[in-house]
Amino acid sequence: MPDLVIHQIPVLGDNFIYLINDPETGETAAVDPAVAGPVMDALAEHGWTLSHILITHHHPDHTGGNMELKDATGCTIVGAAADAARIPGIDVRLNEGDSISIGSHGAEILDVSGHTNGHIAFWFEQDKALFSGDSLFSMGCGRLFEGTADQMWTSLQKLRALPDDTRVYCAHEYTNSNADFALSIEPENEDLRRRADEVVSLREQGKPTVPSLLGEEKRVNPFLRADNDDLLQAAGLVGRDAVSAFAEIRRRKDNF
Repeated sequence: MPDLVIHQIPVLGDNFIYLINDPETGETAAVDPAVAGPVMDALAEHGWTLSHILITHHHPDHTGGNMELKDATGCTIVGAAADAARIPGIDVRLNEGDSISIGSHGAEILDVSGHTNGHIAFWFEQDKALFSGDSLFSMGCGRLFEGTADQMWTSLQKLRALPDDTRVYCAHEYTNSNADFALSIEPENEDLRRRADEVVSLREQGKPTVPSLLGEEKRVNPFLRADNDDLLQAAGLVGRDAVSAFAEIRRRKDNF
């Protein structure tokens, strides 16, 4: 079976839209299309026809292109059942444990609420690809606009449990600022220092820092390490339970 083709489209300064294509069937999905124009241009460039839109959460910088793309292509819009009322044009409503297929490539649905209620992620296990929206970023996580620290920590633990060779396709290019914050928490983490240097180099070359590898995120992302003894020691949080430590790290990032 041919590999899933993933095309990254940078928009709005720091957003990423993804086109994912099954070469065997031609089915193509747009993940979190903030705007329609660049998606239509990329489809034309590749000779693809849009069959699906996959939505991780309702924010306009993830759904803004939904209706224009649906009107132009007749595609099927897929999103969380729990947040269907806020997803423009939704056709298919999914819950955790459900699946969706793009051609012969299947994705498991994970409930990763916290940034918003009703946030989902799409995990294409056979393709080692996770579309995490604004739940997990490279060296970061989404702000808690609607959910609680407990909810977000539970969500991040689900993502942390995925295989190390999973590529994390998050929805924003926030990695440089996330690295600065992570270093303020855990400055002696050598894996983190190496990754931060790599990020600076990539950005200086005008290259994206996404996708990242989940195995590396487990070593460098402070929001995945709220139960790690080294991080707790470095952050002055020894004795805190994981949810409390996570909440404090998130508070610090909000004010960084």
